[in-house]
Amino acid sequence: MVVAALAGCAGARIEAGVFHSDKGYRVTLPGAGWTVDGDGAADLVLRRSAGPAAILAHAECGRAGGRTLDVLARHLLLGVRDRITLERGAASVGGRPALRAVLDGRVGPGDAATRIETYVVKDGRCVYDLVYVAPPAAFETGRGDFRRLVESFATESR
Repeated sequence: MVVAALAGCAGARIEAGVFHSDKGYRVTLPGAGWTVDGDGAADLVLRRSAGPAAILAHAECGRAGGRTLDVLARHLLLGVRDRITLERGAASVGGRPALRAVLDGRVGPGDAATRIETYVVKDGRCVYDLVYVAPPAAFETGRGDFRRLVESFATESR
């Protein structure tokens, strides 16, 4: 069923609990409690079955140019209103430099209060965004699952 949800993504597949993007990266799915949302705009959208939380993984290739991680991270967060940065700093994801941030803001048509954790990773070919979104009161519930997904990130030879 999970693989069927990704059938529309050319070349994307899930094998043994690992999502392989047609853009040359992979992440391990967090497991129980998360379902694949095949209608998302990102390469991979996971929704938490126990509440309103989501994990997204997405890559844009061929367009990173000379933009810094800081500029790319700001671009990722366009549309988030009333932002308050809680944490921000350099990180390493899959052996590559990354920028990590945790912030509170308001998103969506209902202007819902949301906590967001992002990792923006860049190599010579692509920009990779890994994002976790949940209401502030429920944020810690899925954060460990998100961290494991981030730790599993790796690029694949194409």
